[in-house]
Amino acid sequence: MNNIILVGMPACGKSITGVVLAKTMRKSFIDTDLLIQEKEERPLQEIINEEGLEYFKKAEEDVLTELEVENAVISTGGSAIYYPDAIAHLQKGGIIVYLKVSLATIEERLDNIKTRGVAMGKGETIENLYERRVPLYEKYADVTIEGDGLTVEETVEQIVQSCK
Repeated sequence: MNNIILVGMPACGKSITGVVLAKTMRKSFIDTDLLIQEKEERPLQEIINEEGLEYFKKAEEDVLTELEVENAVISTGGSAIYYPDAIAHLQKGGIIVYLKVSLATIEERLDNIKTRGVAMGKGETIENLYERRVPLYEKYADVTIEGDGLTVEETVEQIVQSCK
């Protein structure tokens, strides 16, 4: 149980926090969105646009369930919590940390929704996603970090203290 798995909404800070956390704790850093892009050889949004949301979700679930690492900080895609088997697989090797920020913070930060590769259906809004995902993040989290108003360094410090 030496991995730290970061979950949360798009733009909650998983990737930037993950990099700094990995350096601080002397762990490797893995971004599962980047693993999907490498495997598919194209950006996330292109996968969604060309293959559809269901294909993307299958690709994401496969990457998560196939991941076998130790001593790593893992930044997951925002939709990772849709796959209970994948979350159970990740939990076997580490602690699930939910980076919780308000909907207002997400909306303020998320200015590239059309190109970012967010797994959302046609007509869905960030508010819809937030309302549907937050209960799942809370359900699977071993640790929840309230991130509104924190710097990256403060967030990392809270994670380090919570994961001792």
